[in-house]
Amino acid sequence: MIPLAEIRGLRHAFSGHVALDDVALTIAPGIITGIVGPDAAGKTTLLRLLAGLLRPTAGEVMVLGHDMARDAAAAHRDIGYMPQRFGLYEDLTVAENLSLFADLHRMPADLRRERIARLLRFTTLAPVTGRLAGQLSGGMKQKLGHACALLARPRLLLLDEPSVGVDPASRRELWAIVSDMLAEGREEGMGVVWATAYLDEAERCGSVLLLHEGRVLASGPPADFLAPLEGRVWRLAVPAAERRRIARAIAPLEGMVDVAIQGDTLRLVRAAGAPPPDAAALGGSSVIATAPRFEDGFVDRLADGAPIQPAAIPPVRPPADGPAIEVRDLVRRFGAFTAVDRVSFSVARGEIFGLLGPNGAGKSTTFRMLCGLLAPSAGTAHVAGQDMLRASADARARIGYMAQRFSLYGELSVRENLMFFARVYGLGLRARRAAVMDALTRFDLETVADSVAGQLPLGVKQRLALAAALLHGPEILFLDEPTSGVDPLTRRAFWSRIGALADAGVTILVTSHFMDEAEYCDRLAIVNAGRLIVTGTPAELRARVRTAAQPDPTLEDAFIALVAPPAGAQAA
Repeated sequence: MIPLAEIRGLRHAFSGHVALDDVALTIAPGIITGIVGPDAAGKTTLLRLLAGLLRPTAGEVMVLGHDMARDAAAAHRDIGYMPQRFGLYEDLTVAENLSLFADLHRMPADLRRERIARLLRFTTLAPVTGRLAGQLSGGMKQKLGHACALLARPRLLLLDEPSVGVDPASRRELWAIVSDMLAEGREEGMGVVWATAYLDEAERCGSVLLLHEGRVLASGPPADFLAPLEGRVWRLAVPAAERRRIARAIAPLEGMVDVAIQGDTLRLVRAAGAPPPDAAALGGSSVIATAPRFEDGFVDRLADGAPIQPAAIPPVRPPADGPAIEVRDLVRRFGAFTAVDRVSFSVARGEIFGLLGPNGAGKSTTFRMLCGLLAPSAGTAHVAGQDMLRASADARARIGYMAQRFSLYGELSVRENLMFFARVYGLGLRARRAAVMDALTRFDLETVADSVAGQLPLGVKQRLALAAALLHGPEILFLDEPTSGVDPLTRRAFWSRIGALADAGVTILVTSHFMDEAEYCDRLAIVNAGRLIVTGTPAELRARVRTAAQPDPTLEDAFIALVAPPAGAQAA
């Protein structure tokens, strides 16, 4: 078949910064082409060039037979594009957004009704079709963005990290609906380009393009990325309570390319030519060879040989006695709607506690109440020994908060952001200056101290947001989707810091949709439909769904099984 898109000698620069350089690729019909790479690799720029939203500085971008530098408008009707920030009209309702996108693609009435109904079922947005898009939660906006991009079934569908901020069950549903659409449109020569930070998604693609610093580092079917890893990937059995500590201890050892938590074991990637790992020497009980996965190949190709070192820990307040967080029968109502319904749990001092749940389950509302950002309707919440109903200001002085989108001021420099947050936390001028200098050093921000925060790569913004949250030495740290959209190397470095903080006595409460990340938690709580349905260690949650047919379930398998409605519930 004729390629959907061909790029030759592509170069694109923004104000002298080269985002893409000497890129050549072909997008084939009938498959999903994955695009992966570290932060600032050029993934979004490449998709915007394919969509005709940018003109290349040099080179040629041909899409559906059209030169996108000259006649992009001719191709637009057959291109679907979902940007990272949804591309929605926030002053229109859910139904009006879908209707507008149908109008733009000139869809006939019968087809419009059928596809909108199907997509509303998939996204679970049918009950909120009259709500303004601007009033939706982040996860619901993401789902509406999916629906708008998928509505017209274009010949070329461009998806820029469509599953960021979406729960695992919905991620699987999204993959299924895109795959079904691709199968239905195969005769018309449809194809999909899917940029993703979830490398399990990339492993299912027909072809993958790995970008790094604006250049194509590798391309081809996922199997090509795995072949060099045969005989180099191992699983080390270690005590569950020691997984994080052992991982940090052995990551810098010679011959170790990568160490990651996987279930009750550590997943090790050894350098080419390195001997097999010695279980006893590494603090484990046994070690077995295992098949490589795509994430192993990604890390192997991008690791620079300098292992991730445990980060220096900023001073923290001595923890007090008793639970760090204690919640009893917590309720939050919005009018007649109950978002959180009698939730109870406690978090021990120095524990990493994960709060999980599907989009719209109530975890973000619970999280905001515990941070003092939202008043409970009923129940009790004690944080750092303070009653959030009566002394939320006192409690906030003892906690650090890192929002999902980091809550940084994009027009301020790194140093100015830190000075601002130090002042918000009530530090005096001398203490403020000392804390900022210390944060710049500890979080490797000295070289970008005077750079504008809004122009930094996502991974650097993440480090800055964490540094800001720790300026005042809090005893409890709240992390809301802290690694959403970042690459595996950045996640490794982030969790090295978080594990070291917990070992130093800081209590961590984290929300996440990324189940590999949830493995780093000591305990997990899953909320669904406003209610807490289960708590336990990652191993205990996996054990709850273990069967003869699935003897080694992943945490993602466990999550999906535990939040699934009871048999017959959907028909009721």
